[in-house]
Amino acid sequence: MKYINSFTDGCHVRDIYLCRSKTIALTKNGKEYANVVLQDRTGQIEAKIWNLNDPAICEFEATDYVHVDAVVTVFNGANQLNVHRIRRADNGEYSPADYFPVSERPFEEMKNELFGYIKSIENPYYGKLLCSFFEDPVFLKDFLDHSAAKSVHHSFIGGLMEHTLSVAWLCNDAAKHYPYINRDLLLTGALLHDIGKTKELSLFPLNDYTDEGQLLGHISIGAAMVSEKIHKIQGFPSVDGNQLIHLILSHHGEFEYGSPKRPALMEAFILSLLDNLDAKVETVKELVESKAPVNESGWLGYSKILDTNVRKTK
Repeated sequence: MKYINSFTDGCHVRDIYLCRSKTIALTKNGKEYANVVLQDRTGQIEAKIWNLNDPAICEFEATDYVHVDAVVTVFNGANQLNVHRIRRADNGEYSPADYFPVSERPFEEMKNELFGYIKSIENPYYGKLLCSFFEDPVFLKDFLDHSAAKSVHHSFIGGLMEHTLSVAWLCNDAAKHYPYINRDLLLTGALLHDIGKTKELSLFPLNDYTDEGQLLGHISIGAAMVSEKIHKIQGFPSVDGNQLIHLILSHHGEFEYGSPKRPALMEAFILSLLDNLDAKVETVKELVESKAPVNESGWLGYSKILDTNVRKTK
């Protein structure tokens, strides 16, 4: 199979991809065309179908697997496909595993690391709270299968767990460097900070915002999920509960980034900074790995997400 991340300008593509979305638009001359987003496990690419009346353009819909005959072109610095032929693929022509990006980390390894962190928590109430989530096999599987974002960073199966563990590792290291902070609070906040994404985002193949996610967002959802569990644990200290929920509510740092509260505790500042660090590093990593340099100097072009021109390290 020819994967999307290997496409180069001018190459001819004849293969099967997952149709992520399909919309009909109009050219400046008023002619209908289709804008399609295709996906495999290495990424996504926009595809244009300019002649919808061509008999080689067969009926298909979003979430279908489609066999595509197309040529790669470059528009505004990004690859896209000019589709000449397309049809719905038949069962048996494809393997679903080729179309969904998956974490490179083994799932068993990530689960073992997660429970290692949970066992290290000394606060018995935080420990019970974490177990109430992650010892539930249905929830744990849902958490493992989710991405951490629709497209910005860790947007792959296992991405939510990978990002969570990365932030937890950074927080655990910070607790060693700053021994005066509340490690149990910080580490519990790290493990639970994005828990609302299990309801904010749908699972693959869609990996898109749910109605609940659009209306409430993962921060509010996560705070509510944690609050509900806390109230079921007899004797849970209100101070411990309120401080933990504050970490969740403030972990995006600023109002304009979606946090209903700005950090007010040292642990909240640390969690916000390290969450942003891990997300930004992964965003740059995915950009560098998915995009060929636009010139010999290694510059990749302007990134809207990062608001800067990015270059590969020499």
